[in-house]
Amino acid sequence: MKNITEVSESSFQAEVLNSEKPVLVDFWAPWCGPCRMIAPVIEKLAEKMDGRVKFAKLNTDVNQQIAGSYRILAIPSLIVFKNGAEVDRVVGFSGPDQLEQLLLQHVDTK
Repeated sequence: MKNITEVSESSFQAEVLNSEKPVLVDFWAPWCGPCRMIAPVIEKLAEKMDGRVKFAKLNTDVNQQIAGSYRILAIPSLIVFKNGAEVDRVVGFSGPDQLEQLLLQHVDTK
């Protein structure tokens, strides 16, 4: 998980909302089977898109206030943040190709 940052309520603002790059946040919990299934997909994407997109994980069991503020009702929920705002959301398992296409929509092509 070298390309994925573990975020919490104390680091969410700095790591996600203040990021200059788009950020994919994986809202997950240790007991969630689909969360464990999507983790390797996200890890591969984090390697592939390193430098263009920031990847973060937020444990919803430990950080319930943030999970609640973003109305996380099911996990895994993947939210793409850009310039401090939610720009996209995927709930449930999604394959690597679909996630990559989703992220490419939010990457600045300079």
